[in-house]
Amino acid sequence: MTIDMVRDALLWCFIINMGLLLWWFLFFMFAHDWIYRFHGKWFKLSVDRFDAIHYAGMTFFKICIFLFNIVPYFALRIVG
Repeated sequence: MTIDMVRDALLWCFIINMGLLLWWFLFFMFAHDWIYRFHGKWFKLSVDRFDAIHYAGMTFFKICIFLFNIVPYFALRIVG
């Protein structure tokens, strides 16, 4: 496996993960009430707490994308 292959894999991982994050955000924005009712069957959460949990989850996912995909990608671009 060459550095170019790893770089390409990291780039594709970034694209796919950002697509998943965008899907999560759009689904959350346009189907908010349905998602809240669906999760409300199992968990007793207020709407504000539910929104905060999803916002924190999206933030954590975005940080992980940058930490595990973008930073190694640019490190390999610098090295190789």
